[in-house]
Amino acid sequence: MRVLIDTNVIMDFIVERGSFTSDAEKVIGLCIEKRIPCCITAHTVPNLFYILRKHLSIEERRDVLLKICKMFTVVGIDSNKLESALQDSNFEDFEDCLQVQCAKDFPADFIVTRNVKDFANSSVSVLEPVKLIAKLSEL
Repeated sequence: MRVLIDTNVIMDFIVERGSFTSDAEKVIGLCIEKRIPCCITAHTVPNLFYILRKHLSIEERRDVLLKICKMFTVVGIDSNKLESALQDSNFEDFEDCLQVQCAKDFPADFIVTRNVKDFANSSVSVLEPVKLIAKLSEL
């Protein structure tokens, strides 16, 4: 089983967002322990760098994001992925569509996100973190 971890799960892990923290920590732990191959997208890093400005200094953001880049395979965006995402009229959110394009390239069996509804038209299956954990415990 191979997974792409969506930006919101990484964010939950970094800033420990309330009730989402435990599941995010479990999912990231599975990735760190190499129990499942995990990736993030290249555009997750600048998105997090921007979002985290409210929580961390620039030095802290650089440090934590360097660590994140070392924990995961980082799937890049190329012109083929950009063109495919731009041509996909099933998605209103371009960033989510890029997540799908990168998940297909990895190739991921699942996108792990808390925003399942945002991926309703995804060609890659989507799981919430808690469902990924449950699925793995069944195996």
